[in-house]
Amino acid sequence: MSTAQDSGRVYALLADGTTVEIREARPDDLDAVQAMHEAMAPDNIYLRFFSYSRRSAETEARRICREPDPGTPGSASLLALRDGELVGVASYAGLIGHPGQAEVAFAVADHMHHKGIATLLLEHLVSLARSRQITTFTAETLTENTAMLGVFADAGLPVQRHFADEACELTFPLPREEDGTALDTYLSAVAQRESSADVASLRHIFAPESVVVIGASRRREAIGRVILENIRRGGYAGRLYTVNPRARQIDGERCLASVLDLPEPADLAVIAVPAPAVPGVAGQCGQRGVRSLVVITSGLDPAACADLLAVCRRHGMRLVGPGCFGVAVPGVGLDATFAASRLRPGVAGLMSQSGGVGVALAGQLSRLGVGISSFASVGSKLDVSGNDMLMWWEHDDVTRLAVLYLESFGNPRKFARTARRVGAKLPVLTVRAGHSAADRALFEQAGVIATGSVGELTETAALLATQPVPAGRTVAIVSNVGGAGVLAADACAGLGLTVHQPRGLTRRRLRTLLPGGTVTGPVDTTAAVSARDFRRCLELLAADDGVDAMIVLVLPTGATGDLITAIRDADIGIPLAAVALDQAETVRLMPRLAADGQIPVYDVPEKAVAALAHAARYGAWRTEPHGQVPSFPDVRAADARALVIGFLHR
Repeated sequence: MSTAQDSGRVYALLADGTTVEIREARPDDLDAVQAMHEAMAPDNIYLRFFSYSRRSAETEARRICREPDPGTPGSASLLALRDGELVGVASYAGLIGHPGQAEVAFAVADHMHHKGIATLLLEHLVSLARSRQITTFTAETLTENTAMLGVFADAGLPVQRHFADEACELTFPLPREEDGTALDTYLSAVAQRESSADVASLRHIFAPESVVVIGASRRREAIGRVILENIRRGGYAGRLYTVNPRARQIDGERCLASVLDLPEPADLAVIAVPAPAVPGVAGQCGQRGVRSLVVITSGLDPAACADLLAVCRRHGMRLVGPGCFGVAVPGVGLDATFAASRLRPGVAGLMSQSGGVGVALAGQLSRLGVGISSFASVGSKLDVSGNDMLMWWEHDDVTRLAVLYLESFGNPRKFARTARRVGAKLPVLTVRAGHSAADRALFEQAGVIATGSVGELTETAALLATQPVPAGRTVAIVSNVGGAGVLAADACAGLGLTVHQPRGLTRRRLRTLLPGGTVTGPVDTTAAVSARDFRRCLELLAADDGVDAMIVLVLPTGATGDLITAIRDADIGIPLAAVALDQAETVRLMPRLAADGQIPVYDVPEKAVAALAHAARYGAWRTEPHGQVPSFPDVRAADARALVIGFLHR
């Protein structure tokens, strides 16, 4: 939730993860604006107004809060408020005689410096100005005002500077939709700030130092009680509190009568109370300074949902839910869910709108051995969404694979931009079931790996969590059962993969190694191959030019050695998927003996090929250039190169 609207108000996150309300100034804000300026230290007054005059506060307040004059060039004033307190002001005023140009100015309350307020206000001013046909911003600031100069420098806008005496005059055109490169640069700068603020706000959910469960019952089957027990059994090392007004203790642990009785503002509150009580409990959490909520309760009507969100916005609390299974971070022992089984720590980040599907997926990934870095069941998704989770996984230094089960998009364009950025760092997977053709096109453009089922997602995750991303689409296929190799080759052809055809020295060596086999690709070693020769065959093919990945299919027979061990021992530096044709599990992971890591083993060829095809398409997407590179016919490259060389030489 870097930016969200609620009842006409706009809320956004500061650099420290706290929430501010941003809105246009009104005449009745005059006293608050004047008071904020009057409270500024003399040095800050001087930096803002180029003088120490206290009368500047009244003049500025009247300018900021006046009613718009239709006879003057466009102007706007924005306020930033935290918990109702005015903490920042920003404005632009059109320049007479210069259509489309406006001068910007900022002021931030002394105790709120270095939290990104001016940067945030500038972003909103830019958005407002672009919608009102303002094309250029100008600003004048003292050269010693390094903080304000830094705001302009980091904004992502192309700025021109002109120094005169002790002042610096800045001019920066606002990016237009048709200015592809300039607009992308600006939006990337906005996204970077947004991502940093988002991660800061989510730490209270996924790295909490204290948790309170509200609604834990003495009845063991009650959801609140199950969540409390899961947190205890998970080994959570933080401070844990319980609130139940009708119980003094549960299993010997003291209960508090109210959230207001907490000895500290908890990082995370898990709420499992009847629906009518949720907004009131959330309000008490806000009063006590709780920093984030997970609302398990379902059945809230639209009015109650609106009240809940308004409370969270007003008090700066992040919200997961309502109507969800909870959150979990197995690596720190936090299991604030009512799932029946424990989740295994691992590398897959998982978010699901459906609590049941999410818990099932988390269980499958845990049993498989991929494990979970963090899990969020977001339910109604009033606040924390897939975008938030992607940004968290992008920065948590644990997640290597992002898994989303989405039923709807709040902002498809923002999702696409976020997924595209995160996908350049780690694979993002989802299930395309139930989504429209437009959604599927969005997934493809954003580099999201969209699978056809939950099972296919799990099978693909097994490969991407354990193998490098293929550099291309050419696959070497090796099997001790010829028919299985043919099935794999057919599946490759249907999914856009090319079967490798050994040639030259590699083919001659394979003929020597496999005198009765087929070495043209797919390679059939025959059922009588020894484990030693099977391993040498795999290593030969893995080292052959043009091989991007390998699928190995085996069926143990009385005439073969231990081919599974041969696969484990083989020194193969490319992505590898195995198929054990006598295997009961759909997919499992087996350890590698030649190097650290694991190998995914499937029960049928088609599943291995499908997983590898998803990985290859993702690899191709990740390496292709994104966006448009502009071409200018009047550029004199040779002259430009000479200028650069001369400058560097000097």
